[in-house]
Amino acid sequence: MRPRHIALAVLVAALWGVNFVVIELGLDHFPPLLFSALRFLAAAVPAIFLLGRPSVAWKWVVGVGLVLGVGKFGLLFIGMDQGMPAGLSSLVLQIQAVFTALFAALALSERPGRIRVAGMAVALAGIVVAAVDEGAGGPVLAFVLVVGAAACWGVSNVFTRRAAPRDALTFMVWVSAVPVLPLLGLSLLFEGPDRDAEALAALDWSGVGIILFVAWVSTVFGFGAWGFLLRQYPASSVAPFTLLVPVFGMSSAALVLGEDVSPLRWCAAALLVGGVALTSGVGLRTATPRPGPEAGAGAATAGAAVAVAGSATASGPRAAAGARVRRPADPAAPPPPGASASRTPSTPRCPDPSRPGTPPAAAPRSPAAAE
Repeated sequence: MRPRHIALAVLVAALWGVNFVVIELGLDHFPPLLFSALRFLAAAVPAIFLLGRPSVAWKWVVGVGLVLGVGKFGLLFIGMDQGMPAGLSSLVLQIQAVFTALFAALALSERPGRIRVAGMAVALAGIVVAAVDEGAGGPVLAFVLVVGAAACWGVSNVFTRRAAPRDALTFMVWVSAVPVLPLLGLSLLFEGPDRDAEALAALDWSGVGIILFVAWVSTVFGFGAWGFLLRQYPASSVAPFTLLVPVFGMSSAALVLGEDVSPLRWCAAALLVGGVALTSGVGLRTATPRPGPEAGAGAATAGAAVAVAGSATASGPRAAAGARVRRPADPAAPPPPGASASRTPSTPRCPDPSRPGTPPAAAPRSPAAAE
């Protein structure tokens, strides 16, 4: 990767990590479901009127919008509002790579190898250690909600792989428009119109800045830049940078919010990040020269190419090209319509010594040469 593209990947990871701290600050201004609805509203408008329609079926736009917007972010915001620390949330959410691999195995018949299965076990061990650390001094329900958010993220990754949008930014903007009304309805039902009206009446410049950051900086710019990187480089080259997200998340939470990072939490971070790296295939040799549309789309929509890089081997352009390799002609097959009757498949063309410039007989092409 070029140095400026490496800097862009690190910048996006840093923005996504700091975003958890901004969410924590935003929950002081808004109820969680209303906050999530405002976030997606700002991400969709006015961009939805400036971009064209998505190049996928509407069922995938609606499906990803509901699972990602209502499921993942709704559970995440509620979990953080119930006491889940921002730094720990940025770490635990990375278990989405394991959920993605599991759901892809069930829905897409993508069978993980032994190394990825071992990575899942290591990552799950990290979740257990983090749960023990959080259970000693924090609400367990909030921890479970964030794990549920990671599971919804995994489902949305699989949906996006099936959709395979060509333009990740346009797809993300249209996806952002889907959860706005459902989240507003859930907010009115569970958080109450009085609480929502009070939060909107007290809206100040800091609240506006928080909404714009999580909507435009983290969502629109972050996913757009990530989609750009995935169009330029293989997913296996871009994906490892998402492992920096919990590093920036935990560090910024400690600096800005004063969150303590216990030795047990550092142990959980090492297990989880290492397990996610193995699950996603980071560092493994693949035959994919560039990411396929599934890999780019899944990473851009979910914000984590880690979950997609592990399956890029079986779904990248190399696999697709393999289906289009031209095989040698069968000598026993009849000539195609319109072929000359005097030429038979078994008689090679020979150069005519009396005619200069006659091309020599072409050597038979092997499947390897055709590829």
